Order: sequence, then structure tokens, then C-alpha cells
Amino acid sequence: MADSGSTKKALANSLKSLMAEVPFVKINIADICERCQMNRKSFYYHFRDKYELLNWIFDTEFIEIVKKSNCQNIDEVFDVLFVYFYENRSFYKKALQIDGQNSFTEHFRELCQPVFTEVLESSLYDKKTTEFHVNFISDALMCAILRWLTSPNCMEPEKFSSLLKSSLKVLGTYRIE
Repeated sequence: MADSGSTKKALANSLKSLMAEVPFVKINIADICERCQMNRKSFYYHFRDKYELLNWIFDTEFIEIVKKSNCQNIDEVFDVLFVYFYENRSFYKKALQIDGQNSFTEHFRELCQPVFTEVLESSLYDKKTTEFHVNFISDALMCAILRWLTSPNCMEPEKFSSLLKSSLKVLGTYRIE
């Protein structure tokens, strides 16, 4: 009998291959299970729905990469993230276009928000505005990543990371009179 990890990986590989051929919205659990020759019961034992499977793919792959990278700070984590997205851009440009509750976009925003909250709470004078700023930065990051990955001339991840960081520095120096 297959262990839980290999079952989840088989389901993940099935979803990835299906997403290379078919829009996510047209993929159902039966398609995923058929592709990896499993039954629906196996799927539902591990995941609530295809959205949870999609989010699991990111969580497990990216966390594994971050652990191996031995990142020392948030800049390094983002550098690794952008390389990961770039190397998997055909998958993630589709995943990032899925809207709604439980979507990958919402999941990714939820992962980013505590990081941004921690960074901003130490630098904002008015703590009551933290939530607004965190949402703004999370949304801006999502839009920037989606535009980057869907661009016909998708730039290298190092250049994207550098431009994103320089944009944040420029915003940090902007003063409204």
C-alpha cells in the first residue's frame, strides 16, 4: 500500500499534467484520479477539493526548496520564491489566474500577510493602519507576479526581484507634502 506522501505526490503530478492541457476550471476530481489511477475515495482522504491540492503543491514544493536554500532573511526567501515561480511559470501563471475562495491567489496572500504584518508593525507609526498596508502590499505583489509570469517576454527572476525591491525602496522614499 502506498504511503500518504506518495499518494499526495501522485495526485499532485496528475493535477499538474492536467493543468498543462486543460483550464483548471474544467478539471474535476474524477479527471485527477483517473490520470493517476486512483479512486475518488483516496483523493478525498487527503484533500477536500482540487483547490486544496493546488495549494498543497505550492506549500510542499516551496517549503522544501526554502529549507534546502538555508535562507537568512526575507529578501532571500523572495529571491528563492521568484526562481521557483519562474521555473514553474507555465503552472503558476495558470494557478494565479484562478479566482475566488480557496484559490491559490488567496492562499498565497494568506501566507504573505503575516510576513508583511511583522515587517510593517515595526516601521509604522499608526498601528491601526497595518491591515490596510498589508492588504495593499499583498495585492500589489500578487498583481506584479501575475503580470511578470504572464508576460510574453518573462524576465529572469533575478531581474524581477531586483526591480521589485528597487520599487519598494522608491516607495519608501516618497514623501507626500
